[in-house]
Amino acid sequence: MWRRGADSDGYVANFVESEQIMQLNGHIASFVQVRGSIPILWEQIVDLTYKPKFEIMRNEEAPRVLERHFLDLRKKYGNVLAVDLVNKHGGEGRLSEKFASAVQHVASDDVRYLHFDFHRICGHVHFERLSILYDQIEDFIVKNRYLLFNEKGGKVEEQLGVVRTNCIDCLDRTNVTQSMIGRKMMEFQLRRIGVFDAEETISSHPNFDENFKILWANHGDDVSIQYSGTPALKGDFVRYGRRTAQGILNDGYNALARYYLNNFCDGTKQDAIDLLQGHYIVSVSREVTPTSQKGGLEAVAVSTIQTTVCFIIKFDQSFPLALLLVLAGFFLTIMSLSQVRYDYRHVFFSTVWASMSVGIVAYVRANGRVFCNRPRLHKPRS
Repeated sequence: MWRRGADSDGYVANFVESEQIMQLNGHIASFVQVRGSIPILWEQIVDLTYKPKFEIMRNEEAPRVLERHFLDLRKKYGNVLAVDLVNKHGGEGRLSEKFASAVQHVASDDVRYLHFDFHRICGHVHFERLSILYDQIEDFIVKNRYLLFNEKGGKVEEQLGVVRTNCIDCLDRTNVTQSMIGRKMMEFQLRRIGVFDAEETISSHPNFDENFKILWANHGDDVSIQYSGTPALKGDFVRYGRRTAQGILNDGYNALARYYLNNFCDGTKQDAIDLLQGHYIVSVSREVTPTSQKGGLEAVAVSTIQTTVCFIIKFDQSFPLALLLVLAGFFLTIMSLSQVRYDYRHVFFSTVWASMSVGIVAYVRANGRVFCNRPRLHKPRS
């Protein structure tokens, strides 16, 4: 979550070009799709909540940043169809509205924008309803074609445009959608070279169908592991063509793993990336000191109701200590309550311990950002 949206030059987070290549009977066919974060200036700063709030920054720069992004796409790929899969309500809705508004400045015959509320239409299990989306984009896909060479190496078709797909992190909803588009395009290609007849589909060939699903499921997992640290959610639909009980359980586990990584590991991971890419230059002439964070983020005071003692510790150590104090407080509360029947003074003690635990929980919740693992070498946009 430390890299969301676009930078001032129009480069976006988690931008991935996926090329689907087929070789058959001497023919070579290719189809390219891209994904990338919503190309305006926005962020999601982890704060211990499951879904941190979306913050849109420097609204006045949104048209310029988005224009640079789409100018780059047009130079590389030709025509562009931006398919936006985020929700139409809540924080995602605000991002979507800003995206739709900014893209009007660049909308033309070669740049189109389409919103498709994936969760409202498909829910969590009815992904076959993506056919509704396909009906809306089929004209663009048919018009902009694909790359095809015949047996003699001659170019028969050329891809003239690209579908750019995004959700919030461009992983799960995006991969389900791209696999659907890739399937449709491969069927076009197979009909074009005479392997399929007009009504034949990949799903009518079980072995081929299974391998195609595995190909896209593995691709989605690879992209997701690089960006989030876990395999893709909704991967069972891509892999098996349906939602499964095991897949839903796996999604729950991976969602929890992402929460842990986002809040307690990704700051250090971002430091490693910034160091590797040269965004942070190590000085050899003096001792290396990480860039400090505003507002004393390097140290946090965790107060308890029991005493006036303050523990000043590094932010990456404070959450385990706070958790330990909360658990200890609740344990002592239970112990004190069990002794109330022998000595009524334990009512007071149990109240003190419970108040201490509740107070720490309230403090951590109100100051969640400083308890998370933040990048320290290269300061994020926030």
